[in-house]
Amino acid sequence: MKKLKYLSILALPLTVFISFNNSGVLTFLPVFVFFGLVPLLEMAFQPDAKNLDERERELAANDNYYDFLLYLMLPIQWGFLIYFFFIISGSTTTLDLVGKTVSMGIMCGVIGINLGHELGHRLNKVEQLIGEILLLSSLENHFLPYHNRGHHHNVGTPNDPATARKNELLFVFWFRSQIGSYLQAWQIEKERLSIQKLTFFHYTNRMIIYTFLHITLLSSIYFIFGLKVLLAFLLAAIIGILLLETVNYIEHYGLVRQQKENGTYERVRRWHSWNSNHVLGRIVLFELSRHSDHHYKADRPYQLLESHEESPTMPTGYPGMMLMALVPPLFFKVMNNRVEAARNTI
Repeated sequence: MKKLKYLSILALPLTVFISFNNSGVLTFLPVFVFFGLVPLLEMAFQPDAKNLDERERELAANDNYYDFLLYLMLPIQWGFLIYFFFIISGSTTTLDLVGKTVSMGIMCGVIGINLGHELGHRLNKVEQLIGEILLLSSLENHFLPYHNRGHHHNVGTPNDPATARKNELLFVFWFRSQIGSYLQAWQIEKERLSIQKLTFFHYTNRMIIYTFLHITLLSSIYFIFGLKVLLAFLLAAIIGILLLETVNYIEHYGLVRQQKENGTYERVRRWHSWNSNHVLGRIVLFELSRHSDHHYKADRPYQLLESHEESPTMPTGYPGMMLMALVPPLFFKVMNNRVEAARNTI
């Protein structure tokens, strides 16, 4: 029965559906639930650091249910996105437009990007393709080559734009991380093709493919639905991207890897990422908040991620930490002492 907890993700499309079919304040229902109710409930429940026992791990590792749930999100995400296009076409008031666009943006971040990230780590090509299609719904496909071959290699070093520095403002980090990761993705593809002795403009250059797909998608939206819908989609995609970058910010804030005398950095350990065992954030985000273990073993499926004592922990779950990051003085006051404590224990 434990595995059924991940069905809680369906609460997101449910609240978005309510948003799409109402007006006024109710169009912001996903915001109230996932950034209001969830953080409050997480304060009422104790974090759960328990890991699966050996028998449970064996069952979970061989249970296709966990993968099927990820696959199910593909038609849900794109079905809601197309539904969003029609809904926005008929929306008239500014409040309704904003509320429904923000709701779609939350789906783009939580389902489109987060689950695209999970599937992008898989070795199976079909699963990787599903991840790419999910990321396309937020125009964030460059995330895959950058994240897998850039972020995981450079995390905790000055070479990684997605590692937030101590006392760095979230609003500055948004731009540094997004622009830096995009440029690195092009460089990573260039180096990959060079190793294979292929030209930069070879048809297997994923960044060229992604650019073509983005242009095709945006052009199709414009010619079928018009400028208003296109602008609404761009705003929803930006909201999804900002959710991603805010998560990036809290996941590695202030944590660094030590540089060796030869110029290389120590290997990635569990203490180079912030961990959270708050239950609601864990299950809604498919264990993304057990981020320390994810970086320690990137190909480990979400249902098998573990919590370990050496991982530095956040004081709240992801939704609460994301809200706190929007208030830099409060975030620095809460986290800077924890950063120093984490560095001193290494």
